[in-house]
Amino acid sequence: MLENNMLIPKKKQRIGELLIEEGLINTNQVKDALKRQAQVGGHLGSILVELGFITTDDLLGVLGKQHGIPSANLFKIDIAPETLKILPIEKVRKMKVLPVHMDENSITLAMVNPRDMLTIRDIEFSLGKKVHPVVVASSQMEAAIHSIMSHPQNGLTGSGVEKEIRKTETRKAPPLITLLKYLASSPATDMLLSAGVSPSIKLSNDIKRASMDSLTPSDCERYARELMSEKEWEIFIQKGEADLAVTYPEIGRFRVNMYKQRGSLSITLRHIKDILPSLEELNLPVWIKEYALMPQGLILISGPAGHGKTTTLAAIIDIINSNRRCNIITLEDPIEYLHKHKKSNVNQREVGLDTQTFYEGLKHIFRQDPDVIVIGELRDPESFSIALQAADTGHLVITTVHASTTAATIERVINFFPPDQQNLIRSRIVDNLLFVLAQRLVPMKKGDERVLAYEKLINSFSVKNLIREGKTYHIKSQMLTGSEEYTSLESSLAKLYNEGLIKFEDGLLFSENKQFYKELTKTL
Repeated sequence: MLENNMLIPKKKQRIGELLIEEGLINTNQVKDALKRQAQVGGHLGSILVELGFITTDDLLGVLGKQHGIPSANLFKIDIAPETLKILPIEKVRKMKVLPVHMDENSITLAMVNPRDMLTIRDIEFSLGKKVHPVVVASSQMEAAIHSIMSHPQNGLTGSGVEKEIRKTETRKAPPLITLLKYLASSPATDMLLSAGVSPSIKLSNDIKRASMDSLTPSDCERYARELMSEKEWEIFIQKGEADLAVTYPEIGRFRVNMYKQRGSLSITLRHIKDILPSLEELNLPVWIKEYALMPQGLILISGPAGHGKTTTLAAIIDIINSNRRCNIITLEDPIEYLHKHKKSNVNQREVGLDTQTFYEGLKHIFRQDPDVIVIGELRDPESFSIALQAADTGHLVITTVHASTTAATIERVINFFPPDQQNLIRSRIVDNLLFVLAQRLVPMKKGDERVLAYEKLINSFSVKNLIREGKTYHIKSQMLTGSEEYTSLESSLAKLYNEGLIKFEDGLLFSENKQFYKELTKTL
């Protein structure tokens, strides 16, 4: 059924403005629809229909007025198979056009954008007929194209278009439990849930999207509420972000990060394996065990986010837990790996749940009689000052820092403090540091897993002098060829490449000194 509406507006108005002018919607409804459009894409008019603010006939009447041409309601039109065959299905899908009627000299063409003169001229040239465009709602066009592609031999019926629309409206996102099971069984590091795209996983640092419908803002909110308690949800609404860990007995444990974006929320999920990996399984050097069992000192683990620092930390804790009879206290945000008491007592405290901040937890830690203190991440000078005090007074302190190299790790910690305190901090680091490990996870040559490459710096006599003299950044140049106290990241990457574990290009990508990496791999 075609609806003639040849009234051309005096000036080109937006669809929302016209609908308000007609008294069909108000400005708040337009704002709601624009917010949803920013989240999931699509045309504003169809979104207004989807939200129930206007009817399809309302939209078509205004579209006809906006473009100054007739509109067509595909719910009320049947198109014969022979009419559809005059245009290849790929052209229909790509151009978003639909032949509605044809006679000897002309063709009536349903279009989402009837002002697209290039498309009109292309079809006029290919068919040798005059095109008479009619405007249709984008949601109806998408449903019609989907129906045709599913059953190309049947033509198109209005009831078929309505059926496709109802399928879209009643579609349900997969249950959260299904997504968690999939993540737990896959080699992916993370799952990303955001409005406007389908659930995605991260494999070897690349995002891969599931072949399913895009999530809506309400889908993401439903997942978030399922993952959180009511109290956690209230705190999230106030703060706009949250870190937590959840356990599903039949599936496993997951680290969860939630944050607001563009009026909706997004979720990042990471599966935490129940069995703590060994040093060998993580491709970590065995000498770490010797230092992990020392009674006193400071161990720094660094690297970018998502490159396994927390897992390395957990492996070191497990070494101590399995070999020493001591009291281990951790401060984590959130708790990821759950440690069972073995030879040691392991007391795990979660920031935001068991203590307000890392600093608050550290302020009282000496009264808890710790032998080993594990800090999930150093973020401020106050926390690091207490960590140094703990190492000074006979404790083993292990923590992570966001930094790219071993030298940058030390300098970042020093730069936490004002210039007048930095020389003193250098001396205290020299006195307490055991080693720094800067690590990267590199995609493996085969499969979707990643393998660890690292730069190590052990606090030897020569290293102490360089740190004390403020020449930390000279460590790499002075020890580039390798020594017992220093191993460059390039050496580690070259070893992985020469063993056939990684591609040359991936090793080059993660190298800082690319020429040195090429020399080590004998690729010039």
